[in-house]
Amino acid sequence: MSNPQTEYDSPWKDIIEDYFEDFIRFFLPEAHLEIDWTRPVEFLDKELQQVVQDAALGRRLADKLVKVWLKNGAEAWVLIHIEVQSQHDSDLAERMFVYHYRIYDRYRKTVVSIAVLGDESKSWRPNQFIYQKWGTKIEFNFSVVKLLDYQQGWSGLESSRNPFAVVVMAHLKTLETQDSRLERKKWKLALIRRLYEENYSRTDVINLLHFIDWMMSLPEELELEFWQSIQKLEEERRMRYVTSIERIGRQDGEIKGIKVGLLKGIELCLKEKFGDEGLAVLPEISKIDDSQILETILSGLVRLSPGSSLDELRQLYQPKSGEQSSN
Repeated sequence: MSNPQTEYDSPWKDIIEDYFEDFIRFFLPEAHLEIDWTRPVEFLDKELQQVVQDAALGRRLADKLVKVWLKNGAEAWVLIHIEVQSQHDSDLAERMFVYHYRIYDRYRKTVVSIAVLGDESKSWRPNQFIYQKWGTKIEFNFSVVKLLDYQQGWSGLESSRNPFAVVVMAHLKTLETQDSRLERKKWKLALIRRLYEENYSRTDVINLLHFIDWMMSLPEELELEFWQSIQKLEEERRMRYVTSIERIGRQDGEIKGIKVGLLKGIELCLKEKFGDEGLAVLPEISKIDDSQILETILSGLVRLSPGSSLDELRQLYQPKSGEQSSN
């Protein structure tokens, strides 16, 4: 797997692909009315990687390129480029422009660009890229979805049956509970309980639980309490869904897959950033049991610029892990 971000980013990618029509219905209802949903959509992720593989385009949380057919016969098909951005990025508008013109240059088809902004700044809303000189001017505008805007419409999220209402609620509560893991556990359980109470299908429960579990991470002791509550909930409602979810990594009441997945992502990043020298520090990182610290290492690795040193890498975890790491 060539992309070191793939495993870490896959929940966003997966949820968009699993519920693409719901994604469009929720965030772009006017587009949903014009798309011919009787024809299958086509995900062009490999093609997107080829289009942008030689560009230093910065950190992305999830990029998707999707081909859809329109009801209007005047248009053969439209390419929809979606990017999920989780933090402030001054290069986002330029990157959206670069993606757009490269996709258009390759396919010569209409391209619709959408940026989903999951950051914590209410004022950061980039939606255009402009440059001009001596009579030449380029002005590129793209659609923006600001997840923070949905805070004001919480009752609407609760009443919606669209899976992306659950996704947005999980995102918002993750931001709100950064300083209180106990409060996060409460909301995590409440969102999962809602899936059962609203009689979501088994497939939907599994897919959304997987996303919520990734989004709303907890310290190991609270994570174990959370899964015990889920087990009790299933027993009360006589629904045996969670016990079969192997990809979440729950075995015999213990959360094991979380650390395995994080370490795999760290290994891929180490290989890309530092080569064999970076892989040499993997054993000391593997001794860290706190998933929160592992998440910090992975996200920090992604942000490290080319040419960074191993000392900069160790600063990501040694002050927190103390004697857990060896120097």
